[in-house]
Amino acid sequence: MDSGKASPHLPRSSAGAVAPPLFAAVIRPHRSLDARGFRILMVLSCLATTAATAPFLVLGFWPVAGFLALALLGLYVAFRINFRAARSFEEVVLSPIELLFRQTSHCGERREWRFNPLWTRIDRQQDEEFGLQRLCLVSGREEVVVAGALSPAERESFAEALGRALAQAKRGS
Repeated sequence: MDSGKASPHLPRSSAGAVAPPLFAAVIRPHRSLDARGFRILMVLSCLATTAATAPFLVLGFWPVAGFLALALLGLYVAFRINFRAARSFEEVVLSPIELLFRQTSHCGERREWRFNPLWTRIDRQQDEEFGLQRLCLVSGREEVVVAGALSPAERESFAEALGRALAQAKRGS
């Protein structure tokens, strides 16, 4: 098989063939505000700040305009940092021969863990009131937190799907 056509994240068997994934997921942090919504929010904030500043300028209280402008700048910077953090993601790919977990930070830094599915288990830390709080992949002494960006309900659903696929890999089917 031409290695240029195979996806680089799919595990290969000892013969070099690509093992088909039993489970594959990409987890991205949820962001409810898109770029268009951000522009609208900033325009409305600028208009509201200008309207709030005008009476103070007329009365001669000009320092108020500077503080309101700083508050507006703080809002802009906070949203830009939030959007940059949204570029991070996690990738989980399970094949019959390997479980690959890859974290990519907002800066593009990648960390990768590879586990043998036969020796890997899912560890859940459940809270009675709040649901599934922490999900880990455990193999030997190595433990990696997975799906930290998901809500407890989404994390539970993810854990169930990954658990079924991991059981299937252990059965060899």
